[in-house]
Amino acid sequence: MVNRKELDPEESPGAAFGQRLRMLRDERGWTQDELGDRMGCSGTHISAVETGRRPPTRQFAAAADRVFGTGDRLERQSRAVRQTSLIEGFPDYVTLEARASEIRLYEVGVIPGLLQTPEYATELEADAVRREAITPEQAGERVELVARRQAALVRSPSPLISAVLDEGCVLRPMGASAIMDAQFARLLEFAELPNTVLQIAPFRMGARRPFSLPVTMLTLADRSLVSYAESAHRGHLERESTFVLPILAAYHQLQAEALSQAESVAVINQLRKGTP
Repeated sequence: MVNRKELDPEESPGAAFGQRLRMLRDERGWTQDELGDRMGCSGTHISAVETGRRPPTRQFAAAADRVFGTGDRLERQSRAVRQTSLIEGFPDYVTLEARASEIRLYEVGVIPGLLQTPEYATELEADAVRREAITPEQAGERVELVARRQAALVRSPSPLISAVLDEGCVLRPMGASAIMDAQFARLLEFAELPNTVLQIAPFRMGARRPFSLPVTMLTLADRSLVSYAESAHRGHLERESTFVLPILAAYHQLQAEALSQAESVAVINQLRKGTP
Protein backbone atom coordinates (compact mmCIF):
# COMPACT_ATOMS: atom_id res chain seq x y z
CA MET A 1 0.00 0.00 0.00
CA VAL A 2 3.08 2.27 0.07
CA ASN A 3 2.83 5.18 -2.42
CA ARG A 4 -0.62 4.01 -3.47
CA LYS A 5 -2.06 6.74 -5.67
CA GLU A 6 -5.46 8.03 -4.65
CA LEU A 7 -7.98 7.93 -7.48
CA ASP A 8 -10.69 10.51 -8.12
CA PRO A 9 -13.42 8.96 -10.31
CA GLU A 10 -14.80 12.45 -11.02
CA GLU A 11 -11.55 13.54 -12.64
CA SER A 12 -12.12 11.83 -16.00
CA PRO A 13 -13.68 8.73 -17.58
CA GLY A 14 -10.24 7.10 -17.43
CA ALA A 15 -9.97 7.77 -13.70
CA ALA A 16 -13.47 6.37 -13.14
CA PHE A 17 -12.57 3.19 -15.00
CA GLY A 18 -9.29 2.85 -13.10
CA GLN A 19 -11.05 3.33 -9.77
CA ARG A 20 -13.60 0.61 -10.59
CA LEU A 21 -10.86 -1.77 -11.75
CA ARG A 22 -8.92 -1.24 -8.52
CA MET A 23 -12.05 -1.68 -6.40
CA LEU A 24 -12.86 -5.01 -8.05
CA ARG A 25 -9.26 -6.14 -7.64
CA ASP A 26 -9.14 -5.09 -3.97
CA GLU A 27 -12.41 -6.93 -3.25
CA ARG A 28 -10.73 -10.16 -4.33
CA GLY A 29 -7.45 -9.43 -2.54
CA TRP A 30 -5.40 -9.68 -5.74
CA THR A 31 -2.20 -7.81 -6.45
CA GLN A 32 -1.75 -6.08 -9.78
CA ASP A 33 0.57 -8.87 -10.89
CA GLU A 34 -2.00 -11.51 -9.93
CA LEU A 35 -4.73 -9.74 -11.90
CA GLY A 36 -2.34 -9.34 -14.82
CA ASP A 37 -1.65 -13.07 -14.83
CA ARG A 38 -5.37 -13.79 -14.99
CA MET A 39 -5.91 -11.28 -17.80
CA GLY A 40 -2.82 -12.13 -19.83
CA CYS A 41 -0.94 -8.88 -19.31
CA SER A 42 1.64 -7.45 -16.93
CA GLY A 43 1.07 -5.93 -13.51
CA THR A 44 2.68 -2.78 -14.88
CA HIS A 45 -0.07 -2.58 -17.49
CA ILE A 46 -2.72 -2.99 -14.78
CA SER A 47 -1.10 -0.18 -12.81
CA ALA A 48 -1.05 2.12 -15.84
CA VAL A 49 -4.77 1.59 -16.48
CA GLU A 50 -5.72 1.96 -12.82
CA THR A 51 -3.91 5.30 -12.54
CA GLY A 52 -5.18 6.63 -15.87
CA ARG A 53 -1.80 6.62 -17.59
CA ARG A 54 -3.04 4.20 -20.25
CA PRO A 55 -6.61 3.99 -21.61
CA PRO A 56 -8.31 0.59 -21.51
CA THR A 57 -8.69 -1.01 -24.93
CA ARG A 58 -11.85 -2.90 -25.72
CA GLN A 59 -9.88 -6.17 -25.50
CA PHE A 60 -8.51 -5.21 -22.08
CA ALA A 61 -11.96 -4.32 -20.73
CA ALA A 62 -13.49 -7.52 -22.13
CA ALA A 63 -10.75 -9.57 -20.45
CA ALA A 64 -11.42 -7.79 -17.15
CA ASP A 65 -15.14 -8.52 -17.47
CA ARG A 66 -14.31 -12.19 -18.02
CA VAL A 67 -12.01 -12.36 -15.00
CA PHE A 68 -14.34 -10.46 -12.65
CA GLY A 69 -17.57 -11.97 -13.99
CA THR A 70 -19.07 -8.52 -14.63
CA GLY A 71 -20.83 -9.30 -17.92
CA ASP A 72 -19.98 -6.43 -20.27
CA ARG A 73 -20.07 -3.66 -17.67
CA LEU A 74 -16.37 -2.79 -17.87
CA GLU A 75 -16.35 -3.02 -21.67
CA ARG A 76 -19.25 -0.55 -21.84
CA GLN A 77 -17.58 1.78 -19.34
CA SER A 78 -14.35 1.67 -21.34
CA ARG A 79 -16.11 3.18 -24.36
CA ALA A 80 -16.44 6.50 -22.53
CA VAL A 81 -12.67 6.51 -22.00
CA ARG A 82 -11.86 5.79 -25.62
CA GLN A 83 -14.36 8.30 -26.92
CA THR A 84 -12.40 11.12 -25.30
CA SER A 85 -10.36 11.08 -28.52
CA LEU A 86 -13.50 11.95 -30.49
CA ILE A 87 -14.80 15.44 -30.99
CA GLU A 88 -17.45 16.38 -28.44
CA GLY A 89 -20.90 15.67 -29.85
CA PHE A 90 -19.73 13.13 -32.43
CA PRO A 91 -20.76 9.97 -30.48
CA ASP A 92 -24.32 11.34 -30.30
CA TYR A 93 -24.26 11.96 -34.03
CA VAL A 94 -23.06 8.41 -34.78
CA THR A 95 -26.05 6.98 -32.88
CA LEU A 96 -28.46 8.94 -35.08
CA GLU A 97 -26.53 8.18 -38.25
CA ALA A 98 -27.02 4.44 -37.72
CA ARG A 99 -30.82 4.96 -37.79
CA ALA A 100 -31.10 7.63 -40.50
CA SER A 101 -33.11 7.01 -43.67
CA GLU A 102 -31.21 9.71 -45.60
CA ILE A 103 -27.68 11.06 -45.13
CA ARG A 104 -26.39 14.17 -46.87
CA LEU A 105 -22.77 15.07 -46.23
CA TYR A 106 -20.17 17.58 -47.35
CA GLU A 107 -16.52 17.02 -46.47
CA VAL A 108 -13.41 19.16 -46.73
CA GLY A 109 -9.81 17.95 -46.99
CA VAL A 110 -10.19 14.21 -46.30
CA ILE A 111 -12.38 11.38 -47.55
CA PRO A 112 -15.34 11.09 -45.13
CA GLY A 113 -15.40 8.16 -42.75
CA LEU A 114 -18.38 6.46 -44.38
CA LEU A 115 -16.40 6.19 -47.63
CA GLN A 116 -12.92 5.40 -46.27
CA THR A 117 -11.08 2.14 -46.85
CA PRO A 118 -9.52 0.59 -43.72
CA GLU A 119 -6.04 1.41 -45.07
CA TYR A 120 -6.92 5.07 -45.66
CA ALA A 121 -8.46 5.34 -42.19
CA THR A 122 -5.39 3.72 -40.63
CA GLU A 123 -3.03 6.10 -42.42
CA LEU A 124 -5.11 9.10 -41.40
CA GLU A 125 -5.07 8.13 -37.72
CA ALA A 126 -1.37 7.22 -37.85
CA ASP A 127 -0.67 10.83 -38.73
CA ALA A 128 -2.64 11.96 -35.67
CA VAL A 129 -0.50 9.62 -33.55
CA ARG A 130 2.65 11.06 -35.10
CA ARG A 131 1.50 14.54 -34.08
CA GLU A 132 0.78 13.18 -30.57
CA ALA A 133 -2.85 14.28 -30.89
CA ILE A 134 -4.03 10.79 -29.89
CA THR A 135 -2.51 7.56 -28.59
CA PRO A 136 -1.99 4.43 -30.73
CA GLU A 137 -4.81 2.76 -28.80
CA GLN A 138 -7.16 5.63 -29.58
CA ALA A 139 -6.14 5.47 -33.24
CA GLY A 140 -7.13 1.82 -33.32
CA GLU A 141 -10.50 2.59 -31.78
CA ARG A 142 -11.13 5.33 -34.35
CA VAL A 143 -10.40 2.94 -37.19
CA GLU A 144 -12.74 0.38 -35.63
CA LEU A 145 -15.42 3.06 -35.34
CA VAL A 146 -15.18 3.77 -39.08
CA ALA A 147 -15.80 0.09 -39.78
CA ARG A 148 -18.75 -0.05 -37.37
CA ARG A 149 -20.32 3.06 -38.92
CA GLN A 150 -20.06 1.56 -42.39
CA ALA A 151 -21.44 -1.79 -41.24
CA ALA A 152 -24.43 -0.08 -39.62
CA LEU A 153 -25.49 1.25 -43.03
CA VAL A 154 -25.69 -2.24 -44.58
CA ARG A 155 -29.34 -2.77 -43.84
CA SER A 156 -32.71 -2.97 -45.57
CA PRO A 157 -34.07 -0.62 -46.63
CA SER A 158 -30.75 1.03 -47.41
CA PRO A 159 -30.37 4.69 -46.42
CA LEU A 160 -30.06 7.20 -49.24
CA ILE A 161 -26.58 8.76 -49.09
CA SER A 162 -25.55 11.94 -50.92
CA ALA A 163 -21.87 12.83 -50.60
CA VAL A 164 -20.33 16.03 -51.90
CA LEU A 165 -16.55 16.09 -51.55
CA ASP A 166 -14.45 19.23 -51.73
CA GLU A 167 -11.90 18.75 -54.49
CA GLY A 168 -9.15 18.73 -51.86
CA CYS A 169 -10.50 15.42 -50.54
CA VAL A 170 -9.40 13.59 -53.68
CA LEU A 171 -6.29 15.66 -54.40
CA ARG A 172 -4.74 15.23 -50.95
CA PRO A 173 -2.52 12.11 -50.91
CA MET A 174 -2.82 9.83 -47.91
CA GLY A 175 -0.01 7.30 -47.63
CA ALA A 176 1.38 5.25 -50.48
CA SER A 177 -0.05 5.40 -53.99
CA ALA A 178 -1.57 1.94 -53.52
CA ILE A 179 -3.65 3.25 -50.60
CA MET A 180 -5.00 6.11 -52.70
CA ASP A 181 -5.69 3.83 -55.66
CA ALA A 182 -7.74 1.52 -53.44
CA GLN A 183 -9.52 4.54 -51.97
CA PHE A 184 -10.39 5.84 -55.43
CA ALA A 185 -11.72 2.39 -56.30
CA ARG A 186 -13.89 2.52 -53.17
CA LEU A 187 -15.33 5.90 -54.25
CA LEU A 188 -16.16 4.52 -57.68
CA GLU A 189 -17.89 1.51 -56.10
CA PHE A 190 -19.86 3.87 -53.87
CA ALA A 191 -20.99 5.89 -56.89
CA GLU A 192 -22.38 2.75 -58.56
CA LEU A 193 -24.68 1.83 -55.68
CA PRO A 194 -28.42 2.37 -56.27
CA ASN A 195 -28.86 4.37 -53.06
CA THR A 196 -25.97 6.82 -53.42
CA VAL A 197 -24.93 10.03 -55.16
CA LEU A 198 -21.28 11.13 -55.31
CA GLN A 199 -20.25 14.62 -56.39
CA ILE A 200 -17.07 16.68 -56.27
CA ALA A 201 -17.19 20.41 -55.49
CA PRO A 202 -14.32 21.85 -57.59
CA PHE A 203 -12.11 24.67 -56.36
CA ARG A 204 -13.37 26.87 -59.17
CA MET A 205 -16.73 27.16 -57.42
CA GLY A 206 -15.04 29.80 -55.26
CA ALA A 207 -17.53 31.95 -53.38
CA ARG A 208 -20.46 29.92 -54.75
CA ARG A 209 -19.62 27.19 -52.26
CA PRO A 210 -22.06 27.71 -49.36
CA PHE A 211 -20.07 25.79 -46.71
CA SER A 212 -16.51 26.29 -45.51
CA LEU A 213 -16.59 23.48 -42.91
CA PRO A 214 -17.86 19.89 -43.07
CA VAL A 215 -21.59 19.52 -42.59
CA THR A 216 -23.95 16.55 -42.45
CA MET A 217 -27.73 16.36 -42.53
CA LEU A 218 -29.77 13.36 -41.45
CA THR A 219 -33.38 12.54 -42.24
CA LEU A 220 -34.67 10.25 -39.50
CA ALA A 221 -37.40 7.61 -39.80
CA ASP A 222 -40.07 10.08 -38.66
CA ARG A 223 -38.89 12.48 -41.43
CA SER A 224 -37.46 14.93 -38.92
CA LEU A 225 -34.20 16.63 -39.90
CA VAL A 226 -30.97 16.91 -37.91
CA SER A 227 -27.83 18.75 -38.95
CA TYR A 228 -24.34 18.15 -37.62
CA ALA A 229 -21.39 20.49 -38.07
CA GLU A 230 -17.88 20.50 -36.62
CA SER A 231 -15.37 23.11 -35.59
CA ALA A 232 -11.80 22.24 -34.65
CA HIS A 233 -12.74 21.01 -31.17
CA ARG A 234 -16.42 20.08 -31.03
CA GLY A 235 -19.43 19.03 -33.01
CA HIS A 236 -22.94 20.42 -32.78
CA LEU A 237 -26.25 18.65 -33.41
CA GLU A 238 -29.09 20.92 -34.46
CA ARG A 239 -32.69 19.72 -34.38
CA GLU A 240 -34.60 23.00 -34.57
CA SER A 241 -36.14 23.28 -38.04
CA THR A 242 -35.73 27.05 -38.04
CA PHE A 243 -31.96 26.48 -38.24
CA VAL A 244 -31.89 23.16 -40.10
CA LEU A 245 -33.99 24.12 -43.14
CA PRO A 246 -31.63 26.92 -44.30
CA ILE A 247 -28.78 24.39 -44.15
CA LEU A 248 -30.82 22.00 -46.29
CA ALA A 249 -31.44 24.77 -48.83
CA ALA A 250 -27.73 25.58 -48.92
CA TYR A 251 -26.93 21.90 -49.46
CA HIS A 252 -29.25 21.77 -52.46
CA GLN A 253 -27.44 24.83 -53.87
CA LEU A 254 -24.13 23.07 -53.30
CA GLN A 255 -25.31 20.02 -55.23
CA ALA A 256 -26.53 22.18 -58.10
CA GLU A 257 -23.14 23.93 -58.44
CA ALA A 258 -20.97 20.81 -57.91
CA LEU A 259 -19.89 18.46 -60.68
CA SER A 260 -22.44 15.86 -61.70
CA GLN A 261 -21.84 12.28 -60.60
CA ALA A 262 -20.67 11.36 -64.12
CA GLU A 263 -18.22 14.27 -64.15
CA SER A 264 -17.02 13.41 -60.65
CA VAL A 265 -16.41 9.79 -61.61
CA ALA A 266 -14.40 10.99 -64.61
CA VAL A 267 -12.23 13.15 -62.33
CA ILE A 268 -11.52 10.19 -60.05
CA ASN A 269 -10.68 7.95 -63.01
CA GLN A 270 -8.23 10.59 -64.27
CA LEU A 271 -6.57 10.71 -60.85
CA ARG A 272 -6.23 6.92 -60.83
CA LYS A 273 -4.45 7.11 -64.18
CA GLY A 274 -2.20 9.92 -62.93
CA THR A 275 -3.37 12.40 -65.54
CA PRO A 276 -4.32 16.02 -64.79
